[in-house]
Amino acid sequence: MTTAAADTKTMSIRNMLLPDLAATESFARRLAPLLRSGDIIALGGDLGAGKTAFSRALICTLNGADTEVPSPTFTLVQIYELPEFDLWHFDLYRLEAAQDALELDIEDAFATSVSLIEWPERLGPYLPTNRLDIRFSFADTATARCLQIQGGNDWVSRLESLNDG
Repeated sequence: MTTAAADTKTMSIRNMLLPDLAATESFARRLAPLLRSGDIIALGGDLGAGKTAFSRALICTLNGADTEVPSPTFTLVQIYELPEFDLWHFDLYRLEAAQDALELDIEDAFATSVSLIEWPERLGPYLPTNRLDIRFSFADTATARCLQIQGGNDWVSRLESLNDG
């Protein structure tokens, strides 16, 4: 497996406070139309911090509100065939070794689809550098979440439209 060029710049784009689940879902809905084939979205954070809720909202925005979006915790990957691109939703929590991801055809997903990856740190050296990182953390109330968003290449300009949301 090859990763993106080592000189890809990653810069902090923004930090966000999302007061509740509705705000998390709103952010996912606003991000969805910005995605294009070849994008890799790495969703980090503690168990229960909102990665799967974010993923469901993003997938339902792209594929219709009635889309069933099961957590791929046990299957490791769910593939959604969308009109513009395929979206591969990975949950790598149960991945035992980074190289096991190769058996999931993850290289194909990186090359031709949008890859939405929960627990991306499980990929170790196989995680491409050219990606958007969204890290979820718990905030000061039971429903609030903090997001730290980092990306490289053209993510800064692509995400400018989110500043007003």
